[in-house]
Amino acid sequence: MIGWIILGIVTLVVIIFLYFFNRFAVLGNRIDNSLSQIDVQLKRRADLIPNLIETVKGFAKHEKKIIDEVTSARKALVGAGNIEGKMKANDKLESALKSVFAIAENYPNLKANENFLELQKELATTEDKVAYSRQYYNDSILSYNDLCKTFPGKFFADLYKKKPREFFHITEAERKNVKVEF
Repeated sequence: MIGWIILGIVTLVVIIFLYFFNRFAVLGNRIDNSLSQIDVQLKRRADLIPNLIETVKGFAKHEKKIIDEVTSARKALVGAGNIEGKMKANDKLESALKSVFAIAENYPNLKANENFLELQKELATTEDKVAYSRQYYNDSILSYNDLCKTFPGKFFADLYKKKPREFFHITEAERKNVKVEF
């Protein structure tokens, strides 16, 4: 009888250790997946840029500086090796794209061009997907960090050498209030 009780306790302890090990693995995979989704959306946006540039070039031939800025920002995004580099390059690209859409205001034919409008819509949709992917990433980080910092997860996090991970933070430029003038 005592042997069965000891066997039951050992089995329960093993199950608990396996549960927490697997829980950390699942949450870690979720974080890696969400980071990959951000990367996919940034790549999608980068793939749309050449078409946008070609459309704008046809209408705004003397806006070479802005077109070059977008091209170099896209190149930096595609060439970035890690997610931090991609996010920095993404911020530059966002800024350059705002300039492109601003010059479109000066070209009524460009603003009305079907290709330009479709690309603008695709970029806006991609932007929404990037924002959603960032949110999902931070939600995954929250679940992981909660497990690392609450009992009994903290005990197992220390045992398995798991450390809390960093959230995505917005840049200082994104924190500024938008200035609207009429």
